[in-house]
Amino acid sequence: MTGLAELTGLGLRWETSGQAGLTGPLLALADGCDRALRTIASRWHAREEAYPMTLPAASLGGHLRSFPHQVTFAAALDPADANLAGFADGPVVDASGAVALTRTAPVTEVLTPAACHHVYRAHRGERLAEATYVSTRNTCFRREREYEPLRRQWTFAMREIVCLGTAEETASFLAEACTMTDRFARLVDVPVDWVAATDPFFRPDRHPGHLLQRIQPVKHEAVYGGSLALGSANLHHDHFGSAYDITRGGAPAGTACLAFGLERWLYALVDRHGLDPAGWPDLDAAAMQAVAR
Repeated sequence: MTGLAELTGLGLRWETSGQAGLTGPLLALADGCDRALRTIASRWHAREEAYPMTLPAASLGGHLRSFPHQVTFAAALDPADANLAGFADGPVVDASGAVALTRTAPVTEVLTPAACHHVYRAHRGERLAEATYVSTRNTCFRREREYEPLRRQWTFAMREIVCLGTAEETASFLAEACTMTDRFARLVDVPVDWVAATDPFFRPDRHPGHLLQRIQPVKHEAVYGGSLALGSANLHHDHFGSAYDITRGGAPAGTACLAFGLERWLYALVDRHGLDPAGWPDLDAAAMQAVAR
């Protein structure tokens, strides 16, 4: 397993809070990896869309109930002068490194937990005449019990390809998306196995979503090295179409997404091909070949 010292030598700037900065060879590899994934998205002529780093909490009620242990909120101090003065005149940061907060303003925003949530909200109320494909990237935030450099992080980059359409269109997209991922992975010699998976629900033994995913698998992960999920293929049926009043053919649209964790791809590529960038595969060529076949 590639360790922190080797990754640091390639340009990783690791924070024990679970966040990573990149420079040098790793930053160049990250740029190349994202560019390759955008090439893969071009197979469906996916439209590139960019969104802010937060989402209104009011649009994520179900997510907050299902994953409260992973959520990061955007908080600010109550702007009342007395409250701000109490904060400024206090320790500001205590001996443990924690901010000595005074009263906070109402929390209305959630830092992005998954890039695709923005897509469904942005297309609220649309009446789709044909299947719609979107490619988007965002910085995502998920709290974990422990963090590993490039493998499991509090903040990480997620590239997603999203399909909105009929049940047949979303199922067809996911089947082809998994095939496309397999082609790309083979061409860059990063072997993956697709395995059925479940989301990390809070109190899974009591959550109906966890039981449903076990009975009717709608999430599959592309796993490297037996334990590291580099991407996931997710079928949502009409859950988001109904929630956001998106229709296709007069009925609530189905949605599906193919999601990639960019830092995890960096880890797998270095782990597989070694520490010398000269030995790393040509990601652009591999993506173009995968799409052309």
